[in-house]
Amino acid sequence: MSIGDIVWMFFIFSALQPMLRQQFLEVLRVRKISQIERERQSRVILLVHRQETMRFLGFPLARYIDINDSEDVMRAIQMTDADVPIDLVLHTPGGLVLAALQIAKAVREHKAKVTVFVPHHAMSGGTLIALAADEIVMSKHSMLGPIDPQLGDSPAASLIKVLADKPIAKVDDRTLIMADVGRKAITQVKQAACELLTRRLSAEKAGAVADTLTSGTWTHDYPIWASVATSLGLPVSTDMPHNVLELLKLYPQPVRMQSGGGVEYLPVERRGSGGPKMDAFGSPRVP
Repeated sequence: MSIGDIVWMFFIFSALQPMLRQQFLEVLRVRKISQIERERQSRVILLVHRQETMRFLGFPLARYIDINDSEDVMRAIQMTDADVPIDLVLHTPGGLVLAALQIAKAVREHKAKVTVFVPHHAMSGGTLIALAADEIVMSKHSMLGPIDPQLGDSPAASLIKVLADKPIAKVDDRTLIMADVGRKAITQVKQAACELLTRRLSAEKAGAVADTLTSGTWTHDYPIWASVATSLGLPVSTDMPHNVLELLKLYPQPVRMQSGGGVEYLPVERRGSGGPKMDAFGSPRVP
């Protein structure tokens, strides 16, 4: 074999390696999902959004909940018998209110128990979906977030506050229009949240929680930890199954072309002297 042949084989392998790695990950995902479904006798649905990077141009593309997601989730729910529990794994920064509400409504109307798992974060629209579940399972440091509507780069609640703080004559027409839209948006999202929450809470309590989450009490990126969510009256558990965390590992952040950033560590579990030694794939290591 000549050096030229070796070079060509190297380039062919380099070109195929990402495709082979992706196929390998997909096989592992199917196996893990099937395992969880067998153990919990449920339908497992994942809504996972990672920030992706264009390979050649190098700029980030943020993924979020959109209409395609709502169609896929609703199709999965429609393919599930009414007496089969649903386990919905959320990992998302949020997205379109319309799409999130479609998913939330489908979740709320499913007859069997629906459990939402939040291994790391389900912000904004992700939290709106979680409100429809019978149980929200969070990790110790995972978080939900406020569901106050955002109009472009501006929180709807802040636009409304402008009208209260400034003389109307000094407010431009565009701000007046945006504030009017913002007032309607808050009313609509609050009403939707109330309807989702009244499945478990009284109408009065549901209204109070919905008002806290939609009225701009916090900034839109405020982390609602499990303890805060529990104090609000949400059905939160922190008993996160290890299999769900293992499943999310199979949806890694795409590798960036730039070097020198990010987090690095050896992918081996470190345990005390009494715990089993694990290999890089999370399996017990034979001495």
